[in-house]
Amino acid sequence: MKIATWNVNSVRTRLEQVINWLNENSVDVLCLQETKVIDQDFPVNAFENLGYHPYIYGQKSYNGVALISRQPLTDVSMGFCAVLPDLEPFWDDQKRVISGVIEGVRIVNLYVPNGSEIGSEKYEYKLGWLKVLREYLQKLRLSNSAISMCGDFNIAPEDIDINDKVKIANHIMASDAERQGLKDVLDLGFADAFRKFNQEGGNYSWWDYRTAAFKRNLGWRIDHHYLTPSLYERAQSCIIDVTPRKLEKPSDHAPVVVEF
Repeated sequence: MKIATWNVNSVRTRLEQVINWLNENSVDVLCLQETKVIDQDFPVNAFENLGYHPYIYGQKSYNGVALISRQPLTDVSMGFCAVLPDLEPFWDDQKRVISGVIEGVRIVNLYVPNGSEIGSEKYEYKLGWLKVLREYLQKLRLSNSAISMCGDFNIAPEDIDINDKVKIANHIMASDAERQGLKDVLDLGFADAFRKFNQEGGNYSWWDYRTAAFKRNLGWRIDHHYLTPSLYERAQSCIIDVTPRKLEKPSDHAPVVVEF
């Protein structure tokens, strides 16, 4: 089984690139983030024509997540409240969470808030969102031993995940509180699939559009696959495919693919 995660920064803008990538990369499930489109305007037919089953959870112009699966998924849920019915609905106003099951594996696709800047209202929202995510996963873990959690986490777990020429002091996505919030989530029993196979620096999944960051490789590794123990043991590879980032008008993120 191959699962890919990719923040496409507008699925309609990048549709041709995504379809071409799927034609060249046989994945079982493609997890998209930042689709930026309401459900009725999602380009469902383009994926169905390739034999995929799209499951979508979107909103206009912002956020949005989708699961594009070769096989029909079961037990598909959107948002936190589907699992935590007593949760304040406020946490699902932004469409950032979608989940489904394939061959006994629960896939959780996330678009973690960016947080804007340290100390801002959006930053506090991000930290609160991570706490809700922990509660959500804790509930899922009660009935799912095999969980593959992926997406754009907007957090570089360690300094090695950021080009050392990038000034990270007081930088969003690299603060102690964000990293601790992510660690608290992972402490439920998740491990970083990429780091199972690659312990080196210089591997990034996001490059700012500005300052020729991609050309200079001033990148960040903020797109991740996190696996529960049984899946982590079965993982055979995890790679970052930078090829789509080289295209004209690309997403600022590259796909990351894990194989069991």
